[in-house]
Amino acid sequence: MAWRDKVCMGLSMSDWLAFFFSVATGFVAAGLTGSFYRLVTRKPPSFQVWSDSLFGQIGGVVTLVFAGPNVILRNALRAQVFEHRPPAWLLLSALIAMMWSFLSGVFLLSIILAS
Repeated sequence: MAWRDKVCMGLSMSDWLAFFFSVATGFVAAGLTGSFYRLVTRKPPSFQVWSDSLFGQIGGVVTLVFAGPNVILRNALRAQVFEHRPPAWLLLSALIAMMWSFLSGVFLLSIILAS
């Protein structure tokens, strides 16, 4: 039996690889977008939109669409260290960030593969 034919929890190995590849693509996009935002504005991305102009607000929302997992994980780690939140809080935040990364990764990969 080849590794491609193995089934785990109803999904073939290629399904798992596609899932983790999409998650990794989303996390990389989140990291790059968050780092670029920090480079341009000299402050970390957050869920607060600071700009007064319409262009700045739209740019902030578009940035957060892709940098959201980065913001969630940064906030969860800070809450774990400084506010002593329970570990389940960090786990739940990581799962939310993973699903967000999966969705943004699928979106980006579909755009890349369509061209």
